[in-house]
Amino acid sequence: MQEKLNQNLISVIEKIEKARIATDRHRIVRLVAVSKYSTEEEIAALYACGQRAFGENKVQDLKTKSKILESLPLEWHFIGSLQSNKINALLSLNPFMFQSLHSLELAEQLQKRLQSENKSLRTLLQVNSAKETSKSGFMPEVAYEAYLEILESCPNIELVGLMSIGAHTQDRAVVQKSFETTHKIFEKLQNKGANTLSMGMSDDFELAISCGSNCVRLGSVLFK
Repeated sequence: MQEKLNQNLISVIEKIEKARIATDRHRIVRLVAVSKYSTEEEIAALYACGQRAFGENKVQDLKTKSKILESLPLEWHFIGSLQSNKINALLSLNPFMFQSLHSLELAEQLQKRLQSENKSLRTLLQVNSAKETSKSGFMPEVAYEAYLEILESCPNIELVGLMSIGAHTQDRAVVQKSFETTHKIFEKLQNKGANTLSMGMSDDFELAISCGSNCVRLGSVLFK
């Protein structure tokens, strides 16, 4: 299993590097291995191959896996839609980053809990740049203002950038447009401390990198 995972990781890193160098050889691209369908054994094996950042989209799964693997210095990212009744459970796990802040209401609730526990949380604002009803996130027209509002009113939420999911279509031009839309917002926010643009999954990460992404969330291409 480890040999197969190692081959997958090497192949993915080569593709990331090729896409990165073609657009911006000075940019560093973070790889988050999406482990939501993977076992603790597979995560530990990929860690042994050199991977450090892992992403989960359910609080309970993150709790279970991080507990079992607590002896490993893993960098856990929460990438799913967070329900308000799960905020306390997530904060107790001290994730490295929360990538999917999708509403002002959630930001307010998160701020209250963080403040009461005297904690901060590295966070990305989720942008629904494809305007798909199946996805969470701020519409692109309001994302910039919402980001500034949260920066101002939620000091315990450490906003460091944006996250977006590419358009759900086989039309690459439409997917590219959704990435470019998010990147334009990110560019405007860089002087506000935004340094992370999380875009790109297993079937579109090279395109996302060409559109400015510096963090990709990959599952199936690593764990296949």
